[in-house]
Amino acid sequence: MRLPLIFLAPLLLSGCFIETSTYVIDLNTDHAITLKVEKDNFWTKEGTLRVVMSRLPDCQRQYELGSVWLADLQVELFGNGNNVYTLRADDQAWQIDTTTCSELKAPDPDAVTGLPLGIFTLDSDNKLSFEKPEADSK
Repeated sequence: MRLPLIFLAPLLLSGCFIETSTYVIDLNTDHAITLKVEKDNFWTKEGTLRVVMSRLPDCQRQYELGSVWLADLQVELFGNGNNVYTLRADDQAWQIDTTTCSELKAPDPDAVTGLPLGIFTLDSDNKLSFEKPEADSK
């Protein structure tokens, strides 16, 4: 009777995924911010958001940012100068420092400032991508 249960395993895992997308800051120094979204169970509508900072060879570190709603997920990325970056999704915000590979005190999501660098988006096929802002057409 165990054989039929084996055939059900792929169905249970079919809604699970791990997706990553990267914003490259400087190719010459392997300086980048990678966003990682994980969904562990097919029945949940939320996932775990993580950020990986790398500025090789000096540091590379991963932080769990928390749980996010996956439907229409958009995580904005802002540059604040001096290798400080802010990520914002809905009513949550996080700030990181890639010089020290550390997480800083979270800013108020409504008061986020900085240069908009782009948006990480999760599409309907659960593919995560990074889109830079469109160039100003003036």
